[in-house]
Amino acid sequence: MELEGKRIVLGVTGSVAAYKAAVLLRLLTGAGAKTQVAMTDAATRFVGPATFAALSGKLVLTDLWAAADENPMTHIDITRAADAILIAPATADCLARLAQGRADDLLAAMTLARACPLLVAPAMNRRMWENPATQRNLEILRQDGVTCLGPDTGLQACGEEGEGRMLAPETLLEVLRAFFTPNSLAGKKVLLTAGPTFEALDPVRGITNLSSGCMGYAVARAAARAGAEVTLVSGPVAQAAPMNVACIPVQSALEMYRAVMQRATTADIFIAVAAVADYRAERIAPQKLKKSAGSPPEIRLAQNPDILAEVAALPNPPFCVGFAAESERLEDHAQQKRARKGVPLIVGNLIQEGFGGETNHVILFDDAGSHPLPVAPKIQIARQLLAHILALMEKK
Repeated sequence: MELEGKRIVLGVTGSVAAYKAAVLLRLLTGAGAKTQVAMTDAATRFVGPATFAALSGKLVLTDLWAAADENPMTHIDITRAADAILIAPATADCLARLAQGRADDLLAAMTLARACPLLVAPAMNRRMWENPATQRNLEILRQDGVTCLGPDTGLQACGEEGEGRMLAPETLLEVLRAFFTPNSLAGKKVLLTAGPTFEALDPVRGITNLSSGCMGYAVARAAARAGAEVTLVSGPVAQAAPMNVACIPVQSALEMYRAVMQRATTADIFIAVAAVADYRAERIAPQKLKKSAGSPPEIRLAQNPDILAEVAALPNPPFCVGFAAESERLEDHAQQKRARKGVPLIVGNLIQEGFGGETNHVILFDDAGSHPLPVAPKIQIARQLLAHILALMEKK
């Protein structure tokens, strides 16, 4: 995992958004990061150090002189061992003091003595954010190599609405994961499909399947973290669009086909994860089909286009990857599908081992044979898949 074992210093300054830092700390701990919290005196007025100590299992650093009693070089030693410092929330005062190079409290001294990246997540009233002084300070920080995360736009604690809200803890976690992911796909355009398709029979009924979209969304998320420009064509799912991913919602296989073909010629990699319906109704009833005492209505089916095969058959196709979810004879069906569609790689799995769940068990099939991957969370499977794709592309 990207954050497993990473040493993060979480700086908390005096904003009402300090409560979000407690949520972020819990998320960081759950992701395997080793987090040390440092708070300004103003921050302790909003959330007590005991809260962060309980969540991190570590003493919270709050006072430069108290820390010096234990170790005169605390402000240096902590950051020397850190992989990054993240200040969330970072107030307007905090940004001003960082820009000036102040070192009059523990957190400020730590940032000045650091040998690791510094990231700040601003949180303040919209007028404070828009103030020219704040913007000048931000420009100085950017020139100094500081990474600014956000802020977000929305309703603020003061009752006003606008830019200045701290990014959500979940978003900051995703940004940190991307920050620590090697940019192995930088400069690459990745096009994916995910989820099921819905083939309408009438205004309320249709043909679909049980695909949750989890695997496709995991691949999109992993590709974006690795620096790719990612476009995700998604059937109807209950998934939030991954950060830094252009998501194009569709319903039917024909809609997915059109969306993919419009973009396939400019993609470097095409990964067809979606469980696309093979057939659609030849005619969609304009009104709801009624149950009658006689025989059921006859529904004639027409075959949907084979999206993966058509992309692979383009004059200059992207590197194409397909998925084969089977209920039996996985290797036979997957290899036959790979040959039939003319693609270099198929990801196969048995539906009983990964459909709709948080983990998956897949086998990669290519010219060299089969490559089983151990059971793992889908985001981990996604990273391994992308690494395999890059290796095959380098050979090609």
